[in-house]
Amino acid sequence: MRLSEILRLVWLNLSQNKFKVILTSIGIVVGSATIMLVLAIGTGGKEEVAEQFKNLNAGAIDISCDSSDSGGFSFEMPGGGGSVTVTNMGGGPGGGSGGGMSGGPGGGMDFGGFFGFGQEEESEAVTLTSEDCDDLATFVSGISATTISYSTTASVEGGNMTSASYYTIAGVEDNYAVINNLEMAIGDFLTEENNESKEKVCVLGATVAKEIFGSAYDAYDGIVYIDGRPYIVSGVLSEMGTVASGISPDTAIYVPYETGIKYITGTNISPTITVIAEDVNQVDTVMTDVESALKESYPNTTFTISDAGSKMEAASASNETLTLLLISMAVIVFIVGGIGIMNVLFVSIKERTNEIGILKALGCSRKDILLEFLLEASFTSLVGAVLGVLVALGITPLVQLFNVRVSLSVQGAVLSLLFGVFTGSIFGFYPAYKASRLIPVEALNQE
Repeated sequence: MRLSEILRLVWLNLSQNKFKVILTSIGIVVGSATIMLVLAIGTGGKEEVAEQFKNLNAGAIDISCDSSDSGGFSFEMPGGGGSVTVTNMGGGPGGGSGGGMSGGPGGGMDFGGFFGFGQEEESEAVTLTSEDCDDLATFVSGISATTISYSTTASVEGGNMTSASYYTIAGVEDNYAVINNLEMAIGDFLTEENNESKEKVCVLGATVAKEIFGSAYDAYDGIVYIDGRPYIVSGVLSEMGTVASGISPDTAIYVPYETGIKYITGTNISPTITVIAEDVNQVDTVMTDVESALKESYPNTTFTISDAGSKMEAASASNETLTLLLISMAVIVFIVGGIGIMNVLFVSIKERTNEIGILKALGCSRKDILLEFLLEASFTSLVGAVLGVLVALGITPLVQLFNVRVSLSVQGAVLSLLFGVFTGSIFGFYPAYKASRLIPVEALNQE
């Protein structure tokens, strides 16, 4: 039998059973839509991660200090390697021991050292300062720039606001914008003179400017009241969509570092020092050196040191885990859909046993029968795959309502179609094979 004749038979069988074909392909419809959305959500997630970190300096290292430590024990396991977070209980610079026996001259046996445990010591709160920035820049090699910042929340009024609202207030130095790749939409960023003179000026994030004044243009050179004190808006940032040193630029108000301490926070702050490694490939070495330098000044304080690369890797790993989970769900749906096609084909073969017998009596080979039923399964799954792609396109706006970034692509649609056809062909092969093995005489006599 010619291929054209086989295709005509397939078309006749499918066109005469349209409703049956659609019901048979429901599993493939769901699977195809799921595959397309999984790929779109995965791609969207990767784009979002890349967008969130696009303005981060790859060599940026953030150092913060936990100033609320309590006394306790610490111990070091043998053979332990380096760590990003360094924990060491006890007093501040030059702090002495908090009790117990010393193993040095004039002291007794150090039981803590014998058993591998440190001595219990009282903790002293430590606040990082600009001087620490200068020390790191001076004594740690491989650093190109350093800055210090902190954040708090404060009441803000002004512009078109009818009542006060709370916003993130960030105290920063003049080089903060350059180090964190922040761009100005209008005006200028804070200067060193603003900081030294403790001037009441500020820079607004893009979102803040729109919420308070309506636009960046209206915000420029305007006045906002932070904790009741007037601040002149010297500039507005471009929309960034990123997080720099734990601060979201779009929703923050930046003030000079010393101004914030004098008028807003007082000295009760927990600053973050950001250093930039000259060589991205030497970030780990710089982190180790920074840790050593800080321990020289504060030997008994807990520091957390993290780099931009680790943050990106963690976010990417989380996104990949979600994508893998969704793909697993799509595969399960496809298997269920394939089993549905297999069951329907078995029923169809049972119903068309006489037809198969007649075709064989007319000279159709086993290959022709196999090909006919296999093509029926493939075309049925293709119909389901096409409908699945259309369903995915239709529900994408609904998915986006839940703040999920969806990035549809032609490649995703093509892959969904291929998966659908592949599934139908695989699960349709065995029923088609069974049909091709029927004995003509028995098939003709089958009622």
